[in-house]
Parts: sequence; structure tokens; C-alpha cells
Amino acid sequence: MVQENTTIFDPFLEAQSKPLLIKDRHFLRPEYIPDKLPHRDQLLNQLASILSTALRGERPSNILIFGKTGTGKTACAKFLGKEVRRKVETDDRAKKVNYLYINCKVVDTEYGILASIANHFAKTSDEQIPFTGWPMDKVYKTLKDRVEDARGVTVIVLDEIDQYVFKSNGDVLYHLTNINDELKNAKVSIIGITNDSKFTERLETRVKTRLGEENIIFPPYDAHELQDILKDRAVLAFFDQSALDPSVIPLCSALAAQEHGDARRALDLLRVAGELAERENSSKVTERHVHKAKNKIELDVQNEVIRSLPMHSKILLLSIVLENLEGQTQLTTGEVYQVYYELCRFARISPLTQRRITDLISELDMLGIITATLKSFGRGGGRTRIIRMSISPTEARHILSEDDELRRIVDYRSRQTKLF
Repeated sequence: MVQENTTIFDPFLEAQSKPLLIKDRHFLRPEYIPDKLPHRDQLLNQLASILSTALRGERPSNILIFGKTGTGKTACAKFLGKEVRRKVETDDRAKKVNYLYINCKVVDTEYGILASIANHFAKTSDEQIPFTGWPMDKVYKTLKDRVEDARGVTVIVLDEIDQYVFKSNGDVLYHLTNINDELKNAKVSIIGITNDSKFTERLETRVKTRLGEENIIFPPYDAHELQDILKDRAVLAFFDQSALDPSVIPLCSALAAQEHGDARRALDLLRVAGELAERENSSKVTERHVHKAKNKIELDVQNEVIRSLPMHSKILLLSIVLENLEGQTQLTTGEVYQVYYELCRFARISPLTQRRITDLISELDMLGIITATLKSFGRGGGRTRIIRMSISPTEARHILSEDDELRRIVDYRSRQTKLF
């Protein structure tokens, strides 16, 4: 007989109160910054040699850090921040340094970035710049005055800086790279972090020159380096190393090395494999759990990418999905645009131009959601893209139906006449 006070969650909570394998999964998450970063000593020393100038009270060069996802760029930047603060607190000879970190994927507007920097120096909640509402010149003046009052050197880390540049004209970078001309008692230095080596092509020449005074490239980890990272984290995260089959860490490392040496991917594989083993009440994490984790992560990432798409990209994807579910698995750009246009009209949303939709098709192709292959029809026949789904259209439709704006059009039937 079921007791009145029991719930559906009780068996899982009881199991979690007595974890079998994982002691602390925080150590297997990318946001954890360890005291030692394996195989990044040389790059850390290179960055430290540049930033040591700030500890002498002088402005260090602006730095651009390039590298693929999971190569340790963010971890090294945050690690250096901890070291800077520790040096300032423990060494009377070190000059004052303000070290700020901003993720431009989260704060992606000129107003937001400038306000975040200014609010770092706010002493009370009343001094906080609101999320919106102030004129830009007032925000910038407040930032400049607070940096000036703080004195010393202010190092501003702009992570995922390309995300901001792609959404704007890069005005904030112009202001920040020129602010030293307006300061008397303080200095500002910028560290930009990106996984897109071409994002600077969007910047004005004068901003590009000042921003990239020093360029540092983070290479991908190889399988052996990833193994060292996972071994260090596993000691912290698991109760006993015997809980891991000897082949688990090499397998996680090999799978991640195949995908551009992504340490985040390797950590996620090990963490999810451990969680799956715990849910099965298994006494050990095995290769089978790693392969199950790989499939789960790929599905979760795919779904999250679709959920985070802008509205018009979602409608465009829905256009392709609906045609696939109708049996049309190969589509031209023109056919896709016709369905997209119908869906926009049905949803009472202003459609984008076909040229802009062509750009969005390329973006979906880069994300791996679709494949768009350029096909030539011979001399005088022109060229078009042949578009196919790379993921399950049924699963994609299910994810898109979670959006309130799209829920009423996911069952739309196109009126266009098929040409093929």
C-alpha cells in the first residue's frame, strides 16, 4: 500500500541522497576552474607576461584570443583573473588592477556591455545603471567617470566577442579601445575571446588595429591531453576511481578529440556517462554508458540549438520540416521560400526577402540541422541549392511546437504545387 505522504520523486531523491558513483558533479562541468590547467602552461605564461604590465601600473596590450570551442580559452581567462586578484591582495608591490569578465553571448548589446562594466564599480544598488532607459552618452560617461575614480588598470574580458559584433556594428569596441585617450588617472585594457578567426573582418580598420595588439591562438587538445584533463577531474568528482572502467576515460577523450579536441565535450561525456550508470544502479561506468551518453548529448544539443533559433529561422526550418513530412525530402531554395512566405502570412508575421532567407539557409547548414548543396543545371540553366534535413523532421517539428508563436502553424499544409 502506498503511503499518503509519498510522491513520484521519492525513489529518485532517496537514490540521490546516497550517490553510488559521483561525489560532486560540479568538478565535471566546464564552469569549474581548477587550480591547475593541464597543457596550457605555455599559453598561460604568455598571457601572464602581457598582463604583468598591469601589476606595475601600466596599460598592457589589448589581446585577442582565438580558438575552437573547448580549447581552454575561457578557463585560462578566468584563471588569470583569480591570479591577478590574489597577487593584488597578497603583494603590496602590485598596483591596483580591476579584472572584469563579460560573456557577450549573454550581454550582447552596446548598452548592456557598457552598463555591466560601469555597474562593476557601483558601491550600492542605487548606483546600478538600469537594464534599459538611459541615453547611451549618459551610460558611457558614467562608465568613464567610474573607471577614472577607481584608478589603476582595468582589464575587461569580453568572451564570445564575435556574438556581439555579429549583432551590431561594434561601436562598443570603438569606445573601449579609445577610452584611454579620455582618461587621466586610469587605464583600460581589453581581452577579446572568440572561436571565429574571421569576425574582425566586420570591424573598422582603426578598431581592428587597436583591439588586436596581441593575438594568441589556442590549439585543440589531442586525445592524450584530454585524458590528463579527465583524470584530474575524475579524482575530484568520483568517490573511487575503481568506479570507472579503465577504458572509459580513453574512450571519452578519443570521441572528444574527433570533434576538434573539445574539452567541454569530453567532460560532458564523462559526467553524463556517470549519471546514466547511477540511474541504472550500476557499480561501474562502462563503455556502454559512454556511448549512451554520446547519443543523449547529441540529441540534447540538437534540440537546444533549435530552441535557441531566432523566430524567422524557426519558421524557415518549419517550412523544410513540413515539406519533408509531406514526402518532399529534396527542396530548392525557391520551394522553401514559398512555404516560408505562406507560413509568415498565415502567422501574420512580415516575411524576410528571399536573399535574406538564403543567408538563413546557410546558417542552418552550418549548424548541421540541414544540408544545402549547390547544384548547377548546366550552361544557361542557373544554379540552386538542394536542401535536405540532417535531423529527424518529426523530432524537429516536436521541438518547434514548444514555441507558443509556432504552435498554431505546425500543422499547416502548403498550397504550393510541386515541380519535381
